[in-house]
Amino acid sequence: MFIDVAKIKIVSGKGGDGKVGFHREKYVAAGGPDGGDGGRGGSVIFKVDDNLSTLLDFRYKKKYAAPAGEDGGGKRCKGKDGQDLIIRVPRGTVIRDQKTGQVIKDLSDDEPFVAAKGGNGGWGNTHFATPTRQAPRFAKPGQPGVERDIILELKLLADVGLVGFPNVGKSTLLSMVSAARPKIANYHFTTLVPNLGVVSVGEEQSFVMADIPGIIEGAAEGAGLGHDFLRHIDRCRLLLHLVDAAGSEGRDPLDDIEKINAELAGYSEFLAARPQIIVANKVDLLGDDREPVERLKAYADAHGFRFAELSAATNQGVSELIRLTWDELRELPPVFTYEPEFVEAGDEVSERDWTVEKVEDYYVISGAWVDKVMGSVNVDDYESRQYMDRMLKNVGVYKKLEEMGVKEGDFVVIGEMEFEYVY
Repeated sequence: MFIDVAKIKIVSGKGGDGKVGFHREKYVAAGGPDGGDGGRGGSVIFKVDDNLSTLLDFRYKKKYAAPAGEDGGGKRCKGKDGQDLIIRVPRGTVIRDQKTGQVIKDLSDDEPFVAAKGGNGGWGNTHFATPTRQAPRFAKPGQPGVERDIILELKLLADVGLVGFPNVGKSTLLSMVSAARPKIANYHFTTLVPNLGVVSVGEEQSFVMADIPGIIEGAAEGAGLGHDFLRHIDRCRLLLHLVDAAGSEGRDPLDDIEKINAELAGYSEFLAARPQIIVANKVDLLGDDREPVERLKAYADAHGFRFAELSAATNQGVSELIRLTWDELRELPPVFTYEPEFVEAGDEVSERDWTVEKVEDYYVISGAWVDKVMGSVNVDDYESRQYMDRMLKNVGVYKKLEEMGVKEGDFVVIGEMEFEYVY
């Protein structure tokens, strides 16, 4: 089954908590701190696997979570890092943020991509020992992992895309010029999934051709199969627009060209502007009647398209088309890749990221910086509370409270703590 879009959730591992621990040693207060650091949480990493051609693996499993890091141990033992979670996807997969639709990464190269970094491990109480605080009874918790909802969208990497109405000979042409063996039959929508083939032009000269399921009128709005597969010609540097020159199904070839190009424009203005070669196929059915071919050539010339004629079934004109295609590709830029658009918020929290507001008789202190400080405070430990007091004073929280008119005995709420204000 060919699946080219999937929505999943990825979660990196939480960092392990630092350890509050002591060992016994003569002349060292309280035995001396020896709490180890927590381990780093596992990251979620995407890698390209050229053995994959579909996103079928993501149809049934929707959540991918990396393991957390282990907590620190005694004797300064560091917790074990969580194992990274490797997710393998086909080449050409684009990762987007579900909420904004912005591109996070285009997986078209061989470099692994860290989509969700694991949380750092917390410090053990060893880090907080000072000459005046020789027995700290608090440590830092591990940082949380990253949780993100993403869309995986497969966009094939091909130099040339074959477009046209159903049953105009696209699959036949691909089978003639490459080792690909798409299903070929004399009825519409024989091709239900995109097919790729490598076309050899000469020694160390080749290009990738994609056979896209037939497009019909209304495809850009979801009619037929074209709507699902138009995305696969987004990257193509050149389009071979096949038409039935003989009009064997009762359609006008020129009208076919206009309708297909209208669907391309309806899907993407950039796709509509892609260079094209108009390919008049099935010329063997015309016999000596050259008028339909000349009409198509005149149309192509008038619209700035290159033109070729062939009979894919009899191999007439195929080699000339491949040479023309290669010559065009040499003048075009490389296969298009998407630049990242998604900007992730930095891990660092500003000391200005806090607010104080009065809610009825309470002064409420909140913000990301406050959450970070409170996460490293052990409220049952005197020295830890002293540390919190210094941090709040240094960034101006107490000054702000006094400017707002706080009085001794007023209630102040910070995180899950509630206390009376004392000068």
